[in-house]
Amino acid sequence: MSELTVAKATDRIYQSLAADNADLDTHIASLKAALAREGQKEAVFDPARLAQNNRSGRKLMQAYFRQRGVTVTFKSA
Repeated sequence: MSELTVAKATDRIYQSLAADNADLDTHIASLKAALAREGQKEAVFDPARLAQNNRSGRKLMQAYFRQRGVTVTFKSA
């Protein structure tokens, strides 16, 4: 597996979410590794790019990522 930046790993997660969660767990693992390499504690997502941009969709995403060891926050508008 090549070393991705956090930005590239985040873009792949957006693509995966748009493709009905294809390979999402793999992309989350890549994001987790990229965060560790770059010394970051949390991943920041743009809620406008999410398929489910409502409170329940964001909370579901945070819970799913948290179970896999990644803390998710969202950009403010």
